[in-house]
Amino acid sequence: MRHQRLFVAALALFLTVLPAAGRTAADSAQGEEVPRGPGLGARALQALIDGIQFGVIIAITAVGLSLIFGTIHLINFAHGELVTIGATSAFFLNVSPAGPGWHLGLAALAAVAFGALLGAAIDRGVWRPLRARGTGLINMFIVTIGLSLLLRHVVLVLYGARPGSYAQYDIQQAIDLGPAGITPRDLTVTLLSLLTLLGVAVLLQRTRIGTAIRAVSGNRDLAEASGIDVQRVVLVVWMLGGALAALGGVFFGLVEVITWDMGFKLLLLMFAGVILGGLGNAYGAMAGSLVIGVVAQMSTLWFPVDLQYAWALLALIVVLLVRPQGILGRAERIG
Repeated sequence: MRHQRLFVAALALFLTVLPAAGRTAADSAQGEEVPRGPGLGARALQALIDGIQFGVIIAITAVGLSLIFGTIHLINFAHGELVTIGATSAFFLNVSPAGPGWHLGLAALAAVAFGALLGAAIDRGVWRPLRARGTGLINMFIVTIGLSLLLRHVVLVLYGARPGSYAQYDIQQAIDLGPAGITPRDLTVTLLSLLTLLGVAVLLQRTRIGTAIRAVSGNRDLAEASGIDVQRVVLVVWMLGGALAALGGVFFGLVEVITWDMGFKLLLLMFAGVILGGLGNAYGAMAGSLVIGVVAQMSTLWFPVDLQYAWALLALIVVLLVRPQGILGRAERIG
């Protein structure tokens, strides 16, 4: 499973450059009786709701990463920057004094369109010429790292280092769901994310371009011999990946905060979701990302929040020990 080993090696490289977060906090009350909070059951239900929301946002961004790998076997290290660009583009159109001050809904649609165009521009301007020259996958992977650094620092220059938030839906009253709760904003983000994933599934299963994408992902040479325009399919995949990354960035910025490196921080979980679900399998990326999101949030019931990503990666390791090809991946023979 050469591609899987390559992807895991890329994940290991990412871990070596990920900045370490080392802050801990412990609050204690001396001489006063500490009031009791919600019970374990209520906190577990709340963590499950938060985990599903987090997981579907990761899934939206990871699907594009998985489709790109499935069609051209490229580990796109710069995919996280597409997430950041989507979030910051919507911020500029929605909040920035230099922008038009659009409502967040309209700004989000424009950001998704911009993400699709940016994905197409990157493919036509960078990856297609490299593929035409016969550039190896390792060399192209190194190029994705350089592209990631370039895009990230362009965003830093244009957006700045200060966190920001959108103008609408910032503070809301939570809706009671028994012992747990969720704000209308978070509920809307979760439902829209699920509808988006359903739309991607329908696209892949019920449309001609979706059939072509699955054919190219399954066997590129056979698809080309069958008359499929592989270059056009790859271009569509890059546009779809850019649009989904931008949408995921808007959703992530809406429920969290917008920062210049938010996509880079989310990239580790995208990689984990793609590997856990099965390399190159869009549905596997959805399932794996959902598992990663739920495990990350549920771990906060017993362990510090700073370690939630570590427990998500531990779940990845455990699953791969039992099923090396991932949840929905296919086993391959070597040799």
